[in-house]
Amino acid sequence: MARAIMLQGTGSDVGKTVLVAGLCRVAKKRGLKVRPFKPQNMSNNAAVADLPGEAGGGEIGRAQWLQAIACGAEPSVHMNPVLLKPQSDVGAQVVVQGKVFGQARARDYQTLKGQLMDAVLDSWAKVGEGADLVIVEGAGSPAEINLRDRDIANMGFATRADVPVVLVGDIDRGGVIASVAGTHLILPEEDRRMIVGYLINKFRGDVSLFDDGIAAIDRFTGWSCFGVVPWLRAAARLPSEDSVVLERLASGEKRALKVAVPMLSRIANFDDLDPLKAEPQVEVVFVPPGKSLPADAGLVVIPGSKSTIGDLLRFRDNGWDRDLAAHRKRGGHVVGICGGFQMLGRTVRDPDGIEGSTTQTDGLGLLDVETVMEPEKTVRNVTARSVAFDLPLQGYEIHLGRTYGPDSRRPVVSIDGAQDGATSADGKVFGTYLHGLFGADAFRSRFLESLGVRGAGIDYRAEVEKALDEIADELEAHLDCDAIFSLAR
Repeated sequence: MARAIMLQGTGSDVGKTVLVAGLCRVAKKRGLKVRPFKPQNMSNNAAVADLPGEAGGGEIGRAQWLQAIACGAEPSVHMNPVLLKPQSDVGAQVVVQGKVFGQARARDYQTLKGQLMDAVLDSWAKVGEGADLVIVEGAGSPAEINLRDRDIANMGFATRADVPVVLVGDIDRGGVIASVAGTHLILPEEDRRMIVGYLINKFRGDVSLFDDGIAAIDRFTGWSCFGVVPWLRAAARLPSEDSVVLERLASGEKRALKVAVPMLSRIANFDDLDPLKAEPQVEVVFVPPGKSLPADAGLVVIPGSKSTIGDLLRFRDNGWDRDLAAHRKRGGHVVGICGGFQMLGRTVRDPDGIEGSTTQTDGLGLLDVETVMEPEKTVRNVTARSVAFDLPLQGYEIHLGRTYGPDSRRPVVSIDGAQDGATSADGKVFGTYLHGLFGADAFRSRFLESLGVRGAGIDYRAEVEKALDEIADELEAHLDCDAIFSLAR
């Protein structure tokens, strides 16, 4: 088994995902064969990893997909053996080792977790095969002692797998001394002894100003400090994992094209928009509930959703349907991806109640198609081609349902010879099940050119690689990476 070290946070959203990705890149640069692992993740941003010996693929959190890139490794379903995908009134979909295991409400899942530890430990053994180092990411906080007896994500895993833990505190949110010292105070001794030290993340300004803070934490805990990490600006250029970050995104300076994205309550795979965000001439604005879609947007993108019917009903409650109709009347363009594609049609039917109790609703009516939800889920990586521009595409599909109708005769992409998507008669509205559409540089350039944006088409994947390298350099400069890696066992 490979040596391993685990990062756990004093709370959610303290930056563990980026830190693990950065440390993975540090280890890779040192010539180590390194792999990421997260026992349990909760996110509707999923990636597709190939399932050895099986057709199609399996789902993992996109954070582990990104961390695999940082390692220079192929993503594996075993890097994230348990993935929870929140839905509407049916709780969360539980994905185990890449495959849908079932549905569970929060209370039921606490009971179910005991059964999932075997799958977690099985994947743990597989990820470590042939590796020099595995860097593990926790979920939430080990201080949630009310959930400790069935925990599989933090200390429950660390103690079973005997993996030492580095605690991450987020100074940007305030109270970091209390959060680190408080974690030490309330952890049972069995868990406390797993922690080999801590680091402080997201510091702004002169790091020496926190010297007294480090001394205070030392007095309360006796733990070693591995360093203070500054605010990592390059992290903004990485794919985002959690919809929490969307609440903090604001529009910036005026650019050639404004893209409006409604923040659906069960928004999924919104990192489809990251390549557009990376374009210097494009401004992507995520619009929260209660706010109108901006009238000066040239393009509205309706992203994926884990609950198409539920989010469609809320779309109307927010008045976004009226905003979208006005946008269309002004000659604006509309793109729907996956669940967003389904919403653009005339109707969405769910006869088996897969998503919940509402089994049919009217769509937005911008495409002459209808969708029927079906139990079998499509999960696969694909190679495709743009029909409009005859350019290569790569991406993935994760969806339930089948969409068909007259506008399907004008497909958006060709996938393995099969046509996918639908386009309005005037060409200004289209939808597709293909995630990753905007990740193809040549296609993105031509598409933006059709909207009046000239000179677009950065090398997006190269920008992600560059950001990972910059983060690794920052971590080498501000953390004692030698000490962290030497404590792995």
